[in-house]
Amino acid sequence: MKRILFLFMIFAFSLSVKGQKSDEVGIMLGGSYYIGDLNPTAHFSSLTRPAGGVVFRHNFNLRFALAASALFGSVQGIDARSSSYQQQQRNLSFRSSIYELACRGEFNFIEYKIGDEKHAFTPFMFLGVAVFNFNPKASFGSQWIALQPLKTEGQSKAYRKTQISVPFGAGVRINLSKRIGLVAEWGMRKTFTDYLDDVSTVYADPAQLKADNGAISAAVADRSTTGGSNIGLQRGNPRNKDWYSFAGLTITFQLADKPKHCSAY
Repeated sequence: MKRILFLFMIFAFSLSVKGQKSDEVGIMLGGSYYIGDLNPTAHFSSLTRPAGGVVFRHNFNLRFALAASALFGSVQGIDARSSSYQQQQRNLSFRSSIYELACRGEFNFIEYKIGDEKHAFTPFMFLGVAVFNFNPKASFGSQWIALQPLKTEGQSKAYRKTQISVPFGAGVRINLSKRIGLVAEWGMRKTFTDYLDDVSTVYADPAQLKADNGAISAAVADRSTTGGSNIGLQRGNPRNKDWYSFAGLTITFQLADKPKHCSAY
């Protein structure tokens, strides 16, 4: 992970050319959601949850910037709300908090600077690397039960809850005043796990789950409405990894530029 971050920062600095430098801090408010086995295609649906965070941005010039962010949101999936009859029969659900630390390079399609009337608006795009933490839970009685320790698909080893993702996306920036700007953006995160929702492969033997991980593991692993045994039948699709998204508005405040020294003295 450290090597990836180092190489990414070297790449971002190599994009820099001479120009006015300035730093910004910002507060983001928006929403988060996920794409996976319990929500295969729906973007910005009723499953979207509130999200927020803070951003620090270093502008190398009017085109290129490097940003670091700490974002928090949550994601959920509910088979019962799906239009797919197969999902309704599977009848699984989950929710999970998402904590993300990210570093990303940004490119403005038009030269932009907060407080500059000649460069007051631009669309932009970004690409980076992030570390995120998740913890899927399911409702069980009056409680929300953490699913990872239960190994609901009979895994020999529990999946890691802290992993790497690749954030990418686009948005627009616009000046609001001399030192304040507004950013609207939408970004997807490519992950390398299929367990953001705790659903990936096939149904395990409930008797074995009960013996290995307890009765709750067997109870939350199979909530299908079909009746009969589902052992070995498809529970999820391991070929498609899960995704999550942050989208929202960020109010950014430009920090004071470094004072220029007059060469005449």
